[in-house]
Amino acid sequence: MRSTRAALRAGASMAATLPMIAGALALGIPAAHAADGPSRDTLAGTRPAWATAEADRGATPDGAGVSARVYLAGRDATGLAAYAKAVSDPSSAAYGRYLSAAETQARFGATAAQVAAVRSWLTAAGLKVTGVTRHYVAVSGDVAATEKAFGTQLHDYTKGAKTYRAPSRAASVPAGLDGAVLTVTGLDNAPHRADAKDQLPAPDAVFKNAGPFSSYYGSNVAASLPDAYGTKIPYAVQGYTGSQLRAAYGAGSRTGKGVRVAITDAYASPTIAYDAAAYAREHGDAAWKTGQLSQVLPKNYTRTEECGAAGWYGEETLDVEAVHAVAPAASVTYVGAASCYDDDLLDSLGKVVDNHLADIVSNSWGDIEANQTPDLAAAYDQVFQLGAVEGIGFYFSSGDDGDEVANTGTKQVDVPADSAWVTAVGGTSLAVGKNDTYLWETGWGTEKASLSADGTSWTDFPGVFTSGAGGGTSRTVAEPYYQKGVVPNALATANSAAGNRVVPDISAIADPNTGFEVGQTQTFPDGSQRYSEYRIGGTSLAAPVIAAVQALAQEARGGKPIGFANPAIYSRSGSRVYHDVTDDPTGSPLAVARVDFTNSYDAAGGLLTSVRSLGKDSSLSAVKGYDDVTGVGTPTSGYVESYRRR
Repeated sequence: MRSTRAALRAGASMAATLPMIAGALALGIPAAHAADGPSRDTLAGTRPAWATAEADRGATPDGAGVSARVYLAGRDATGLAAYAKAVSDPSSAAYGRYLSAAETQARFGATAAQVAAVRSWLTAAGLKVTGVTRHYVAVSGDVAATEKAFGTQLHDYTKGAKTYRAPSRAASVPAGLDGAVLTVTGLDNAPHRADAKDQLPAPDAVFKNAGPFSSYYGSNVAASLPDAYGTKIPYAVQGYTGSQLRAAYGAGSRTGKGVRVAITDAYASPTIAYDAAAYAREHGDAAWKTGQLSQVLPKNYTRTEECGAAGWYGEETLDVEAVHAVAPAASVTYVGAASCYDDDLLDSLGKVVDNHLADIVSNSWGDIEANQTPDLAAAYDQVFQLGAVEGIGFYFSSGDDGDEVANTGTKQVDVPADSAWVTAVGGTSLAVGKNDTYLWETGWGTEKASLSADGTSWTDFPGVFTSGAGGGTSRTVAEPYYQKGVVPNALATANSAAGNRVVPDISAIADPNTGFEVGQTQTFPDGSQRYSEYRIGGTSLAAPVIAAVQALAQEARGGKPIGFANPAIYSRSGSRVYHDVTDDPTGSPLAVARVDFTNSYDAAGGLLTSVRSLGKDSSLSAVKGYDDVTGVGTPTSGYVESYRRR
């Protein structure tokens, strides 16, 4: 299960990819002088790639309304990026010398004079200031005032089957602002939103697994079903529990005591406290202590119907229960966004940083890179850099559609997982055997074939690709220093001779066919709402599992934050602290049998039986060493304790 930010940007075209985000914008700095004259500075990347001459349908009416956010660059954008790198790099003398939230704001935040100057410029152009935060100044007004403020014309452009507004050229700001503006968002009005894209139906309608099940991998062989790859195959597990995952990833005696983990998603499940407590009780996890689970929520929610708010409840539930199952003593703070739109998700991330709500942040949402725009990338990266300075690490699921070709027709990675300032978490199929013994993992990639009508064979075996861990090479983000020498050159240079960011960085269990059992209040056909359990997966599972493992590692480190973890993760590459995951861990093809209810909740409508082949992730392959399905691998029993020695 994974929620996909902006996946349904209305009429979203998959054709346009973005230019390389380089130079000043990559560091969060506006370009020096604009091409339109010495009096204005261009904000690079504020004209979206889809706003082409061929798609231009003419000027937007002057009286049309516009709402925008002017993001503030702060006192020292160059210094922010440099310090974020230094405190995150184990080889740096400044490693671990984090600043408090107040110190970060004082050193890198916007000054009162900068905010006043930005406000004055915007109001002088005829725009109304509707909000001011540490990160941005929000404004509204008509097209005429917006064009005056940002030195560009707004036109209507076709994008897919629909038409949207966008700047006809990059926006600019008065040079007299002296670099106070990072970027502006909202000049284009294509929907920038997230929508639930789950491996299971939305949790407002009940979903239950049919069974038969295995209690651990291979415990229940499907003797009455046809062979697959020349042998009998096991039934899918009912869903791994915390004890099995803790054993698989080397938790040992660590519990995450004293560590704070935050989770961001949209909206908030009204039954999360009850569900989390019931799940812990049912599976022998430690009971939640008073105050151990808290929520930071907006005053009002918006776009609840458009975003499918109830579809996000299961995301929160999965994330909360997975973190607690693996790190049962860690404190968990859920930070819900007011909607599934980027602006609101950015606000949630900003709350974590501004108030230092946690040291580790799990995020199970994203979008395809073709839908990203450089203005939003700059805004996200600034938050991630501010977090790194404070010792906060962000973990993002890498995606559930492999290389995205089956989903979009274009091979690409997901965002914000492609950011050089976050840890992208890929996915695996996990086999845990009897007595919680780790057996093996493959890269998560599933092909499905259904049982024939006469029950004697699998139709069109091995079937079609259904889902798999997201990964690949970015087209927009340059290769970060910590990947050099670890990521194979063929991957890094797949889209540019100069080298680009490759996703993911690390991985954990994600395959819903070897997934996690989750408990949630759901709506049954009779209209009643009650707690029930089901198996679930996706890189939405992998992200909170890795976040929880990092909580254990932080505990092993004496409670000192790990911060932005990628430099530390890559410094351990090739060592025994990782399972080097491949698609062929046993030397033979692998598959499980799965039985589902046709109506998703009981046998009244019949059963659907299928075979799910493992290790078949679109065009991506898990191989020895670093790969673009599982990154450097998954944690072994030595991973957590390796932080104790550093």
